Amino acid sequence: MTTSHSLTTFQQLDLGCRILHDEAQAIAKLADRLDADFCVATKYLLECRGSVIVTGMGKAGLIGRKITATLASTGTRSHFLHPAEALHGDLGEVGADDMAIVLSHSGETEEILRLLPSLHRQKMIAITGNKDSSLACAADVVLGIGSVAEAGRLKLAPSTSTTAMLALGDALALVVSEQRGFEASDFAQLHPAGSLGRRLAIVDEIMRPLDQCRVAHESKTVREVLISKSRTGRRTGAILLTNDAAQLTGIFTDSDLARLFEAGEDDSLDAPIRNVMTRSPHMVQAGMQMTSAVDLLVSKKISELPIVEHNLVPVGIIDITDVVAYLPPGEPAHGTATPDSKLPNQIAKSA
Repeated sequence: MTTSHSLTTFQQLDLGCRILHDEAQAIAKLADRLDADFCVATKYLLECRGSVIVTGMGKAGLIGRKITATLASTGTRSHFLHPAEALHGDLGEVGADDMAIVLSHSGETEEILRLLPSLHRQKMIAITGNKDSSLACAADVVLGIGSVAEAGRLKLAPSTSTTAMLALGDALALVVSEQRGFEASDFAQLHPAGSLGRRLAIVDEIMRPLDQCRVAHESKTVREVLISKSRTGRRTGAILLTNDAAQLTGIFTDSDLARLFEAGEDDSLDAPIRNVMTRSPHMVQAGMQMTSAVDLLVSKKISELPIVEHNLVPVGIIDITDVVAYLPPGEPAHGTATPDSKLPNQIAKSA
């Protein structure tokens, strides 16, 4: 290795910008060249009854692994097959109903060419820079990235070509996902862990179920309700009030009780609680995404949110303390957050 070249700050920034522009232009040109072959490829993916086998060698293989992950996370069953390992037994992972996506910039990669005869029964999509290559000739449909110059001074390291491959793989996966009718709820099922999973959770997963809530008939007096409706475990400062049909008609909170005492309305303690409850409280339907519930808590500055079925029968409640415990610091509230707002701060202000 020769002596390193010292670059000024300006030179570093200039070179970085040129590399990014080169790669962006390659993707833009690829978008302009997209044709009916892309639609044939999405058709193969939609019709595949087995798994999508993605393979590639070297840097193309690394891009293939990412495409595999994108397909899987957006509703298309897939796994990566290393071309060299495939020839030493891993071909057993390939089933009769599977299809293949094969990546090679040159289309002449030795390990790929040795693998092709073993994939002759599978529908094959080739992603390559050479539509006249051996890989292209063996494929059922070819998605060409075109003749692209790699980025950087030497123009040797796979960079622009792999960026184009990755973008094309993303386009395939997301278009197929759209055609499948893949929704946020489906995405949530495949991403239950981490920050993403928390954002996509539904209220049913976070709420306190009805057997952990304080529920009373609206005809009972405030005193009767307060005496009889204690619950062990996590406490919530709200009582759900229902009618004869078990439908939610109101909510009575610690704040409501405090206001009665502050106003000197002690006589109200022995009157029906419906006289002092909050009628038609804010509520959300079971099955709704947690982000919508958080938005409501924040925008309405409330601390408790009943969860109801479509017939207004309560099934649980979300207490703001549960949301704080569930979501990590720095998690923005969907829809209402500004770029630098943080969910715990919003919730604290609403409590």
